[in-house]
Amino acid sequence: MKKIKIVFLLCCMFVTAGMVFHTNQKKEVVPTLSYVSWGTTGQLVRDVQQALKNRGYYKGNVDGIYGTGTYNAIVSFQKDNALTADGIAGTETLRALGISSGTGSSGIGQTEQSDIDEDLYLLASAIHGEARGEPYEGQVAVGAVILNRVSSEDFPNSIAEVVYQRGAFDAVRDGQITLTPNDTAFRAAQDALNGWDPTNGALYYWNPATATSRWIWSVPITTSIGRHVFGVK
Repeated sequence: MKKIKIVFLLCCMFVTAGMVFHTNQKKEVVPTLSYVSWGTTGQLVRDVQQALKNRGYYKGNVDGIYGTGTYNAIVSFQKDNALTADGIAGTETLRALGISSGTGSSGIGQTEQSDIDEDLYLLASAIHGEARGEPYEGQVAVGAVILNRVSSEDFPNSIAEVVYQRGAFDAVRDGQITLTPNDTAFRAAQDALNGWDPTNGALYYWNPATATSRWIWSVPITTSIGRHVFGVK
């Protein structure tokens, strides 16, 4: 009888432990963000766009994709409401827009962590492959060009599509895109995603000392940072 009781108690312990483990696992599978900034996509971005549109700040499509139009609208709204004009719709900006960020899957439609992390990593990889060794501002500038292309009608509409567009970047062609980006590249990528554009809207950049394309010289140069020049056509 004692043996039966012990076996029964052990079974109960294993079942309970399994349930706790399963519960903990389920709690960890909802990594979410409660803010909107460069690189985020999803329902929370749509909610912000719609709220800004209702107030006359946003004129674009409510598509859940954070681009230049969303950035400009957020900054304008922040300035008019005495908020930090950084283009990031964090807790205070969301509250001012009447949006409750919520948490987990029961919130207002959070942007999943992976949505921004994948873009951040790829952008940092492109910066590292294309501009490591350049001044910090020049590294941010390379990231800004990629994001400017995402926002342009003349280029694909995602970071991945822009970076891997055929013949667009040497780092993809020679494999340096696969190198692990360093901390500087990550910081530069984040600054670019947060809206810093040292190029003022450039869509192209090149090194005058090594550029072999005749066409690239037809692009009017608007600024020069480090060994790169930047322009838009």
